[in-house]
Amino acid sequence: MTEEIPLSRTQLKKQMTALQELGAELVSLTPAQLAEMALPESLYEAVTTAKQITRFEARRRQLQYIGKLMRHIDPEPIRARLDRWKASSLEHTARVHRLERWRERLLADDTALPELLREHPHADVQQLRTLVRNARRERESNQPPRNYRALFKLLRETLEMMNGPPTL
Repeated sequence: MTEEIPLSRTQLKKQMTALQELGAELVSLTPAQLAEMALPESLYEAVTTAKQITRFEARRRQLQYIGKLMRHIDPEPIRARLDRWKASSLEHTARVHRLERWRERLLADDTALPELLREHPHADVQQLRTLVRNARRERESNQPPRNYRALFKLLRETLEMMNGPPTL
């Protein structure tokens, strides 16, 4: 017969702290995301109450309470959902950074446009050239960045046409 070894106090405390941190992540969600989580009613109410608490000590106690409630449910589906949301958010951020790098390269280097066209032959060459030229003029004369923003939008449409719409 195999006997389970009881957890040490340190291990128990680490587990409880992890559940409180997971509860704090739940508190930081938007109401729509929270509704998607399909939480037990008592946990959902505790999380929505914590969102309204502004005093530090009261909020800390509420987060402890949320951690206590989470001991009675399986936290893995919640972790998995939060990880999926974080991953899609990171993908979105990476996509935006890639678009910003392309825009800066187009404005700084004349050889960047032919490279972009090799990678994305479906791109609107004329509109890209016009926006790059106008964005450079705007930058030189310290005008509002209207074409600079339009270039970003066109790049986003061009790159998404190739890769498909973003998934969030």
